[in-house]
Amino acid sequence: MTVIYSFYLEIIPIECDMRVVIQRVKNAQVLIDHKEKRSSGSGLLVLLGIEHADEESDVYWLVNKILNLRIFEDSNGVMNCSLLEVKGDLMVVSQFTLMAATKKGNRPSYIRAAKHDHAIPLYELFVQTAQELLPTKVITGSFGADMQVELTNDGPVTIWIDSKNRE
Repeated sequence: MTVIYSFYLEIIPIECDMRVVIQRVKNAQVLIDHKEKRSSGSGLLVLLGIEHADEESDVYWLVNKILNLRIFEDSNGVMNCSLLEVKGDLMVVSQFTLMAATKKGNRPSYIRAAKHDHAIPLYELFVQTAQELLPTKVITGSFGADMQVELTNDGPVTIWIDSKNRE
């Protein structure tokens, strides 16, 4: 937990969390810096936001949660299978704008987003951990690059998870 001191010196606790938006996709692709295109088939697209207070434990918890989410249909058409069970693709794209604070004014603040020196190792750990657990290749964007993401959302199924909201 991060503590922020207000103008009146009262302590205001701020919960920090690694945040993901998960989309079940038929396919996805990311175009990096208008040059390189990377594609995935059926599986999940994960948009990953990292805050300055995030730790390795957040990475391990989120990767485990994502890979085991039962959001793929079984033979009866019920969402009862995980990405691991269906052996689907996983695309991970960093997205610091998920950390936007919009409470005041109309211009989002990204003050809670982690700086590169903290975020890049956690992003790389996220990808590495997922790759170690998945039988398929993890496709990535490029951290900090200008990217365009295209996807065909399957369902649509879109889920948002914060790493500190574990209960």
